[in-house]
Amino acid sequence: MINFALLALVGLAAQLVDGSLGMAYGVTSTTLLLAIGTNPAMASATVHLAEIGTTLASGISHHRFGNVDWRVVLRIGVPGALGAFAGATFLSKLSTESAAPLMAIILLVLGAYVLVRFTFFGISTRKLGQRLPTKFLAPLGAFAGFVDATGGGGWGPVGTPALLASGHMEPRKVIGTIDASEFLIAIAASVGFFVGLGGGAIVPWMAGALLLGGLIAAPIAAWLVRHLPPRVLGAAAGATIVLVNTRSILGAFDLPQPLHVPTYVGVLVLGAAAVGWSLRAHLLARGVERRRVADDVAEGDAVAA
Repeated sequence: MINFALLALVGLAAQLVDGSLGMAYGVTSTTLLLAIGTNPAMASATVHLAEIGTTLASGISHHRFGNVDWRVVLRIGVPGALGAFAGATFLSKLSTESAAPLMAIILLVLGAYVLVRFTFFGISTRKLGQRLPTKFLAPLGAFAGFVDATGGGGWGPVGTPALLASGHMEPRKVIGTIDASEFLIAIAASVGFFVGLGGGAIVPWMAGALLLGGLIAAPIAAWLVRHLPPRVLGAAAGATIVLVNTRSILGAFDLPQPLHVPTYVGVLVLGAAAVGWSLRAHLLARGVERRRVADDVAEGDAVAA
């Protein structure tokens, strides 16, 4: 019962991050399942089964807030589903010994990307409104779907920054669209794992716990996307993912024990510095915005006088 409650809290926290940033539910959940000793393929299969429910709830919540571009959902989601199915069957064929370090490396890279992205660049605010071409969305979706299934997460870390960088969509619509389209990826990956591993690959109580936490968090996250500083949240999520997967890599490659503590300390210091930098950047940006608003008000009063 305690383990169920803890995993439900993991699902809740992961969905709060994912629903606010458009990324990190799968990466965060899979990382923590691996940390407690779950088989890599089983961890990814369990998380993707839970994501069928959480992504559906998240997509509906974002739709209600007007955060979803359904044309983009289909054009990126269908190729993404094909990539996810291929990735799931690929991971199912790997031995546990081969899969563990591979997944740890993929998750570490994704975590580092999230960390660097939100620490130094934040979220793009360009709103060009131009249509994204299918020749851009289809390959992006297929690649992101494959990475998502093999790494236990990656749809958001690959897809969200790419759509943000394009400058064709508002940040809130990027996040809502990625979350809504992930429903297709979760279904395809679950089918792929079922074909490759059979029904025994799923740990039902773990999937249920993650699903419960995610369902509770989905509508809250869709609302919080307008209130929490995504830059700080993203940096914190990235730092956590890097820390946990550093531990996995140290174990998977049997690196000397004396290296462990200095490595952990270095990662902790780096993570704390990244979160501090992100918070500072957020406060500076908020201060600039407040001064701009105050100047506009003062200018309006002067004109009125």
